[in-house]
Amino acid sequence: AQPLAMIAARDGIPDWDQLGRLLEEWQPERVLVGLPLNMDGSENDMCARARKFGKRLHGRFHVDVAMVDERLTSYEAKGDVMAAGGSRDFGRHGVDDRAAVLILETWCNQQAEQPRE
Repeated sequence: AQPLAMIAARDGIPDWDQLGRLLEEWQPERVLVGLPLNMDGSENDMCARARKFGKRLHGRFHVDVAMVDERLTSYEAKGDVMAAGGSRDFGRHGVDDRAAVLILETWCNQQAEQPRE
């Protein structure tokens, strides 16, 4: 998997126009949204924001949205950057891109583990 594009939010507000353009171009069956659970699996304030974002995506663009546990993806992504010879200046080395790939891989692995009917 490879990242498609990073879409920055300004003051917590997504760039809905850019999201709409990407969804129109790629027409995905489903959009995955990372759910930043606490290490014990409980939810926090950021989870509520992620869920709200997912609901808004669904409402605006009528696309299925799946919430995916993103615990430790940034940590693992930083490790991957370091292992590839990157510096600790993670902002310049695609940590968010790599974490997004890990979230996608997590979801794909979960789907593969589910029994088929």
